[in-house]
Amino acid sequence: YAMLLSLIFLIVLVAAVVGFVFRHEIKTNFESNLNLALRDYNMTADRHSEAVDTIQRTLHCCGVQNYSDWERTEYFTQRGIPQSCCKSQDDCSEEDLKDPSKAKLKVFVDGCFFLVTSTMESKMSVVAGISFGIACFQLVGIILACCLSQYITNNQYEMV
Repeated sequence: YAMLLSLIFLIVLVAAVVGFVFRHEIKTNFESNLNLALRDYNMTADRHSEAVDTIQRTLHCCGVQNYSDWERTEYFTQRGIPQSCCKSQDDCSEEDLKDPSKAKLKVFVDGCFFLVTSTMESKMSVVAGISFGIACFQLVGIILACCLSQYITNNQYEMV
């Protein structure tokens, strides 16, 4: 049992170190994937388009760097900026979303990349604290399992 807990502890430790060391690559990868999701965005219910809509609605953002990122997509030429960028769903018509100058007043102007990464970084201390707490419990479990094993081993030889 102590060996199993030690293995899990080492896996979690390695994952934390790798995540910390490669955090810049994770950001770059996220940005490129967000750009790809915008480029391939469509009205069908694929999971990339749903993810973009969810991020934009939840964080009140639009595009990767700002709302004008949508102007370089095929979706924009057909329908304009998506409804998920609108500040108010009632005050956002398709004609307004096709005109970037009008859309600027009706959609969120901040980009999603900065908001997502800043949200992740602000929550990192909570994740680190929870991880540290779990690691402490694992270490206590490892020590207690070793003590129990030692106690069982010592008592077997005394019984003979």
